[in-house]
Amino acid sequence: MQRSVLVLAAGKGTRMKSRLPKVLQVLGDRPLLAHVLDTARSIGASARVVIVGHEAEQVRQRFAHEQDLVWVEQTPQLGTGHAVQCALPVLPQTGQTLILYGDVPLTQSDSLLALLAAATDGLALMTLEMADPSGYGRIIRAQGRITRIVEQKDANAEERAVREVNTGIMAVDNALLHALLPQLRNDNAQGEYYLTDLIALAVARGVAIHSVSAGHDWEVQGVNDKLQLAQLERTWQQEQARRLLLAGLTLRDPARFDLRGSLSHGLDCEIDVDVVIEGQVVLGDGVRIGAGCVLRDAWIGSGAQLRPYTLIDGARLGAEVQVGPFSRLRPGAELADRCHVGNFVEIKNSQLGLGSKANHLSYIGDAIIGTAANIGAGTITCNYDGVNKHITRIGDGAFIGSNTALVAPVRVGDQATTGAGSVITRDVADGHLAVARARQQTIDNWRRPQAGESEK
Repeated sequence: MQRSVLVLAAGKGTRMKSRLPKVLQVLGDRPLLAHVLDTARSIGASARVVIVGHEAEQVRQRFAHEQDLVWVEQTPQLGTGHAVQCALPVLPQTGQTLILYGDVPLTQSDSLLALLAAATDGLALMTLEMADPSGYGRIIRAQGRITRIVEQKDANAEERAVREVNTGIMAVDNALLHALLPQLRNDNAQGEYYLTDLIALAVARGVAIHSVSAGHDWEVQGVNDKLQLAQLERTWQQEQARRLLLAGLTLRDPARFDLRGSLSHGLDCEIDVDVVIEGQVVLGDGVRIGAGCVLRDAWIGSGAQLRPYTLIDGARLGAEVQVGPFSRLRPGAELADRCHVGNFVEIKNSQLGLGSKANHLSYIGDAIIGTAANIGAGTITCNYDGVNKHITRIGDGAFIGSNTALVAPVRVGDQATTGAGSVITRDVADGHLAVARARQQTIDNWRRPQAGESEK
């Protein structure tokens, strides 16, 4: 059966106190609406329709890369029923429509597929039993059958005592939707067209209303302010940690781990506290990541070790590499197997060959370094002339003395050496030593000026 997904995303989100529309607020490093749209795709939706209103153009621009979305604008915004009425012209006459919300980001595909299955003969609601149902519409039943939904503002004392609530998520036969939506009325406390009134209309037509319970309460939790957003972020992170632990990843403290992208890992990997994963990160077998590291779009080979407070951004590391602590690998950094990069070393757009080392206080940019080379403390590649970037080439087995400045473009040959404190501006041949520094002078009988002496 053809499935359409309708996402209500027109709200302003006043309580967010933000210029950013509510559905663009970030959860797990992605907009709330992105989570909903991904779930819609995962259940095989043939059409994904987004109803926008407040800052509609900003929302459209954020998702301009999703070419298959259908956009519907709700102006003015007269309630959830009115929102779906606005989308009727783009919904097929046959099939099913699943109604979701752009500020309810964590609904799981399994729960939605169960809801669609329950709605094959008309209409199904996703409901939830709550100890404190304040603020939610109540599910009203007669002899076990759902007869209507009453919003809290319109409920009497007996109805407010009901603990089964409406989550707003529903699956509806399209023919039924087209028949009943035009009949909605706005004679209620808010003067709005409630989508929930669809239930009473369907009952009056003799349609059985089915219900499916959400698998977890967080699946149907909406976001209205920054406090709720932060709470749901923790829920999201706990769920990611749970899945990774069950998949065999060791997290030293699951409560102090943030996954803001995707992480795939091999066997026997271990992550210490306060590590942040962004973008797409791949770990080989036996990788160990120290406390406070940040990894973004990185590939880490088997047996590699990242010591604490290391930043890996757009870099690729080979097997048994050691990096950190306090190192920064920027986009384009590629380390072959068994390289060592130590504290306060920054590498950008550079290749380090097998077993090469840069262990202390160095900047390596736009460089190609051979195998088993040693980069001494305080070395820098002077790669930028103010307009263009230039390449530094360092050969196999080269030894770069401490505090060397390599002024690119320049090549240091295989087994070549530079003396400490040198400024290298010309190529160094294979096996040669280059020393480029001022000659030291010693002045006899020199006396340091003393405080209080007058200048002459």
